[in-house]
Amino acid sequence: MRKIFIVIPMLLCSMPAVADDKADLTALLSDFLDGATRNDAAIHNKYWADELIYTSSSGTRFGKAQLMQGVNSRGTLKPDEIDTVYSSEDVRIMQYGDTAVVAFVLVGKSASETKRYLNSGTFVRKDGQWQAVNWQATIKAE
Repeated sequence: MRKIFIVIPMLLCSMPAVADDKADLTALLSDFLDGATRNDAAIHNKYWADELIYTSSSGTRFGKAQLMQGVNSRGTLKPDEIDTVYSSEDVRIMQYGDTAVVAFVLVGKSASETKRYLNSGTFVRKDGQWQAVNWQATIKAE
């Protein structure tokens, strides 16, 4: 009986940490999408782990180096150069200790159209920071 009373407080103490991690991951996603709208290399570098495996909606697979090469070749966009603004809908986060899966609908809205993609990423916490190690993007069927 005594062990039960020891375990329950330990479980209750860990619950706020999970909520905080979900809030951190949600904020990280929001900051990333804002940075992706502007093609901000610093935001991309912070978001993606060095060992990233990225599978694009066009069916190509690449890593962080190739992704960053594309970001750096275009440079940060000025406000009048932004043609698509990115946001998220239906964000779902499942956490497993220092690993989390984040799934959401990516919305890319331009003056002429709105595109939606199903995105999911696997994040690992390293040195207190969350980074995506795997990413999958799929065009959403309408």
